[in-house]
Parts: sequence; structure tokens; C-alpha cells
Amino acid sequence: MPRRESYSDTFTGEADKGIRAIIECDDDEGRASDLKRILLNVIKNELTPRQKEIIMLYYFKGVDIVRISQKLGVTPQAVSAAMSRARLKLYRFMQYYY
Repeated sequence: MPRRESYSDTFTGEADKGIRAIIECDDDEGRASDLKRILLNVIKNELTPRQKEIIMLYYFKGVDIVRISQKLGVTPQAVSAAMSRARLKLYRFMQYYY
């Protein structure tokens, strides 16, 4: 069976909304920069190297799942699974700050 070249990049749920809100948030009080700094520290210290790379490519560089899978040499499903685990881990940490 040929490998599927399209894959849905539409993530939903509280974890994805929370991460996107922190990344896209921009306020005058400095809270946004504090949350981004905390998010980056959690990414750096709590995720596996593969999860870090996937999260950085997807959320900060805007690379889609298919391109990430090609870059890493894995299937889009593997990228999606790793991203799901990473997002839930980030959400669990960030819910105390946001």
C-alpha cells in the first residue's frame, strides 16, 4: 500500500488551544513574555529531544506534519502521536501558570 501524502494538521482540544494562546498572546503587562518564557523552559526541560523538535517545528516555525515526518524520516502518524503526548505534557505543566 502506498504511503499517504496528506495528513490532517487540524488539532483541537484544550492542550492545543492553550499552547496557541500562549504563543500568540501579546499584552502590555509582560505576562505574555513570562508565559512564553515558562513554556520554552518546559519544552526544554520536560520533553524528549524528538518531542522538542516536533513542537518547535510545528508551533514556532509553522511546518506541517507531513513535512516534519519527511524531515525526521518517520510516518505522519508517528509525528502526530509524539506531538499529542508532548502537547498533553505541556498542557499539564502550563495549566498552573495560565
